[in-house]
Amino acid sequence: MTDFEAQVLADLSVLKNQMGTLLGDGNSGRIAAIEQRVSQHEQSLQRAKGFAVAFGTLSTLAQFTIELLRRV
Repeated sequence: MTDFEAQVLADLSVLKNQMGTLLGDGNSGRIAAIEQRVSQHEQSLQRAKGFAVAFGTLSTLAQFTIELLRRV
């Protein structure tokens, strides 16, 4: 085996280990962890949008009620 072949096999081994870390060896790897974090972030963002809409609706109703009471 030449030095070049030995170097290629060593690099291939390192690459295989890194791919195992990223994708997981039967367990969830780093990519699955990142996907989970992105999913949690999207859920938090949707929840914040819902709270903003609810707060806007309540403040509009309060302002409308105050205007109605002021005119009476």
